Amino acid sequence: MLAFVAGQTTTLRLGTSVMIVPHRNPIVAAKALATLDVLSNGRVNVGVGAGWLREEFEALGLPPFDERGAVTDEYIRAFKELWTSDNPTFEGKYCRFSDVTFAPKPIQKPHPPIWIGGESPRALKRAAQLGDGWYPIGANPTYPLGTSEQLSASLSKLRRYAEEAGRDPTEINIAYSAGWYDDQRVSTLPNGERRNFTGAPEQIAGDIRVFESLGVRQMTLGLQADTLEQSVERMERFATEVMPLVGG
Repeated sequence: MLAFVAGQTTTLRLGTSVMIVPHRNPIVAAKALATLDVLSNGRVNVGVGAGWLREEFEALGLPPFDERGAVTDEYIRAFKELWTSDNPTFEGKYCRFSDVTFAPKPIQKPHPPIWIGGESPRALKRAAQLGDGWYPIGANPTYPLGTSEQLSASLSKLRRYAEEAGRDPTEINIAYSAGWYDDQRVSTLPNGERRNFTGAPEQIAGDIRVFESLGVRQMTLGLQADTLEQSVERMERFATEVMPLVGG
């Protein structure tokens, strides 16, 4: 069964939004996340992304923007080494350490689940090789995943990449963000077709079932509105009119 999260942020379990991995020193970041996992009694999911704004990298004095994917992959591997090894040692291009004591270790074993954000081929490979879950946003204009056909094609690539990496694709959890949810009117795509997750409750429930059949197990829907009252009304309509149709 699907789990639903209201809103547009990439929020998972504890409420931690996606972290731009190259923005932070990997040892400090791993320490903060491990401590948070201990304080929350093992409720942390680590949402990660490689970043998209060149000016941020330049302002923070980070490794080159064009190398952000390689930096992200290396830092994730460093996280895992720090979280799981009694004698953490790592030698990479962007990060290296040895002869360090790292405590506390996360409560979750072997480590908190790592959810990979992003829709690009590089992000898919990262999820397949290093992630416990993949969390795409359907509204990316460069790599659109707004339709079930588009998502299905990317999931096929994800599974192929996982098999090439020697992993079981079924072990990678799949989430999905559809921030354009509208239960009051139908929104259309440029080709005139109805946009998924807009329209009548029966139409939205049908879309949810289709995405669930593709392997989506968590879904973020844009239930926010202009005012708090309108947001609450939209959430109540979803709970009473849509969720019963999908077994919620």
